[in-house]
Amino acid sequence: MIDLYTWTTPNGRKVSVMLEECGLPYEAHAVDISKGAQFEPDFVKIAPNSKIPAIVDRETGVSLFESGAILVYLAEKTGKFLPKEGEGRAKVLEWLFWQMANIGPMMGQANHFANVAPEKIPYAIDRYMGETARLLKVMDDQLGRTDFLAGDYSIADMATYPWVSVGFEMIKSLKGDIVGDGNNVSRWLAANAARPAVERGMKVPVVS
Repeated sequence: MIDLYTWTTPNGRKVSVMLEECGLPYEAHAVDISKGAQFEPDFVKIAPNSKIPAIVDRETGVSLFESGAILVYLAEKTGKFLPKEGEGRAKVLEWLFWQMANIGPMMGQANHFANVAPEKIPYAIDRYMGETARLLKVMDDQLGRTDFLAGDYSIADMATYPWVSVGFEMIKSLKGDIVGDGNNVSRWLAANAARPAVERGMKVPVVS
């Protein structure tokens, strides 16, 4: 059994999608980051950086935070969605780390400055939306060559889908001159959304 500590954010849903895809039994614990629950001592023991998601594997006793590390751990535990060796493994890790270092941070900052920051700073909004648009063009070009980011469906797609599914249309509408038509990303989004495990994972955690 896996204990999953998560919230209704793209980073959290990366891991719930993976757990659903692997068919691993898990219990989801909602960590309401809007109320500061991520700073509670019991959670900080599991996730010292006070960020969701985090897991505890009751079978092995392993406790992990950071979504990328969790995805790799679960892939290695189950032997699914990450090749064991060779170029295939390297490519999945390449696109997983691309998401971790680029899509997540840039989309997060774009959303913050456009929708959350008390002061609207045009330079910051344009900077982060423009960089997000450039990344989506990189992604669209890659998906013009492969069905999924690293060839076959993998943890790289699971990491990227929750972010792009909520931000793609907005960025394309505002920065279409950079993104282009985005047809390959649209196809990829539909392919991910059609997977039953993705649909289930994107609804975790259930909150009232």
